Amino acid sequence: MNSQQQSSRLDYGLMLILLMLFVVSCVAIYSAQTTGQYDTNFVIRQIVWYVVGVMIIALIIRFDSDQLHGMAWYLYGFGIFLLIFLIVAPSSIAPTINGAKNWFVLPGIGSIQPSEFMKVFLVLTLSRVMVNHHAKNPIKTMQSDWVLLLKLGGITAVPLMLVVRQDLGTSLVMISILLGLIFVSGITWKILLPLFGSAGALIAFVFYMVLWQPAVLEKYLGVRQYQFDRIYSWLDPYNYESTIGFHLTRSLLAIGSGQTMGKGFGYREVYLPESHTDFIFSVIGEEYGFIGASIVVSLFFVLIYHITKLSLNTKIPYYSYVCAGVIAMITFHAFQNIGMTIGLLPITGIPLPFISYGGSAMMGNMMAIALIFSITFNERHYMFSSDQP
Repeated sequence: MNSQQQSSRLDYGLMLILLMLFVVSCVAIYSAQTTGQYDTNFVIRQIVWYVVGVMIIALIIRFDSDQLHGMAWYLYGFGIFLLIFLIVAPSSIAPTINGAKNWFVLPGIGSIQPSEFMKVFLVLTLSRVMVNHHAKNPIKTMQSDWVLLLKLGGITAVPLMLVVRQDLGTSLVMISILLGLIFVSGITWKILLPLFGSAGALIAFVFYMVLWQPAVLEKYLGVRQYQFDRIYSWLDPYNYESTIGFHLTRSLLAIGSGQTMGKGFGYREVYLPESHTDFIFSVIGEEYGFIGASIVVSLFFVLIYHITKLSLNTKIPYYSYVCAGVIAMITFHAFQNIGMTIGLLPITGIPLPFISYGGSAMMGNMMAIALIFSITFNERHYMFSSDQP
C-alpha cells in the first residue's frame, strides 16, 4: 500500500479535534506555569508527550480488529503484572507518595503510572469477551446474560482490587468502563434495572458510612484518610479552606472570577497550585470565562459524537464495543475533572484528557484514541457497504 492510499484512510476529523485539544492544552499550561511554582517548562514537556502519543497512534493504527482481538488477553495479563509489580517493587523505583504507590520512577523517563495503560487493556479485553460470548450464544437467555455479566465483572474486579487502595480515581474510571460496556452488551434490562438499583442503594450506603462511620471503612476496606478528606472538603470546602479544601475554594474563585468573557490570556490573579495538571480547567475558566470553558466542553462533546458515529457505522462488533469502552473512559474523565473543579463532584485526582499535563495519562489516552483511528484506517473500504466484511 502506497503512502497516498494510507493517507486517504486517515480520520482527518479526529485529527482536527486532537489538534484543537493540543492547542488548548499548550495555551492553558503556558498560563498555568506562570505562577512560578516550578522552574520546569511544562509546555515543552507536553509537546514531547503529544509527539510520543502520535508515535503510539502510528504504531497501533496498523493493527486491525482481528489482531487487537488476539492481543487482548496478553495485554490484560501484562497490565496485571505491572500493577502487582508496582505493589511489591522497592521504593527506589516505586516510591510511596501521599500514602500510595501509583508510579514507577524510571531514570531518564520520569514517572509512569501503569494503571493508565490498564484502562485501555481492560477495554480491549472486555470487548473481546463480549464478542466471543455473543458468538457462542446467538440465542440470548437469562442464564447466558448472567454468565456474561459475571465474566465482565470478574475481569474488571482483578485490576480494580489492585488499584482501589492506591488510586480511587482510576478505580472509578474502570467501573465506568465496565458500566459503559454492560450498557451496550445486550444484557436484558430485567437484570440491569435491579442491578443498577442495588448499586445506587449501595453507593448511598457507602456515602452514609463515609460521613458517619468512616472508621469501619478504614478498618475493613482499607480506605485511607486522604480519600475521606476529599469527600469532606467537597461537601464543606470553606470550612477546610486553609487545609484540604484549599484547592477547591481557589478553583471556585478562579472560575467564578472569569465571569462570562474571562480576564484574557496571561491575566491570572488567583493562585492555584498544580493548576497545570488536575486543575487546568480552572485556568481556562479564569482566563477565558464561561465562553472559553464552554468551547472546551464542546470539544469533548464533538469528540464523543465522532467516536459514537464511528461505532454505529462500523460493521465489526468488536470495534463497536471498543468504541463504547473508549467513550465511557473519556466521558467519565472529562465529566469528573470538570465536575470537581466547579464543586459538582469530589476531587479524585483525575486529569482532563488531552489538556492536563501528564505523560502517563497522555499515553493512555492516545492509546485509546489510536484504537479509534484504527477503525477508519483498517475498515474504510467497506465502512459504508451494506455487506458484512
